[in-house]
Amino acid sequence: MTTLPDRPNTALLVIDVQNGVVAGAAHRDSVIANINTLVDKARAEDVPVVWVQHSDDGLKRDSEDWQYVPELVRRDEEPLVHKLYGDSFEDTELEAVLAERGVGRLVVTGAQTDACIRSTLHGAFVRGYDVTLVGDAHTTEDLTAYGAPAPEQVIAHTNLYWKWQSAPGRRGGTVDTAEVTFAAADAG
Repeated sequence: MTTLPDRPNTALLVIDVQNGVVAGAAHRDSVIANINTLVDKARAEDVPVVWVQHSDDGLKRDSEDWQYVPELVRRDEEPLVHKLYGDSFEDTELEAVLAERGVGRLVVTGAQTDACIRSTLHGAFVRGYDVTLVGDAHTTEDLTAYGAPAPEQVIAHTNLYWKWQSAPGRRGGTVDTAEVTFAAADAG
């Protein structure tokens, strides 16, 4: 249902599952296991897997913290998008990578829920994509010391509000790993 013309395909987006990003994340191991399940499923169905990797002053490029977690292995032919901002589209080649593959729908996984995941969900949505969030395949760290809700609440709230997202010609949705299909019909 995307508003992007001639873009019938779906891609799996794996955002910022880097050592320094998920070191203290809630449910780290189960989230990574779910992402691995989705990566395997996407590869088996010839669905593009697009990896996104963040860097900034606190996450120096080429450092150990910047590296993707060892449990997730990107294949050389799978695109890797480097970013400096929360929204994976902002000042990156992500849009070109997706356009080249005819992608109009994204299945989103990764970290951190309350930062790069939310920014990318909204960034994709306003650019015309249908966007499905995998509810048990994203996570965040505990930022309660700064006044944020507990990670479980942040994750649950994001899953809840994204489940009902819609706008003319496009829709959001939240599903769990076991419910993911890469056909457009599961979005919502």
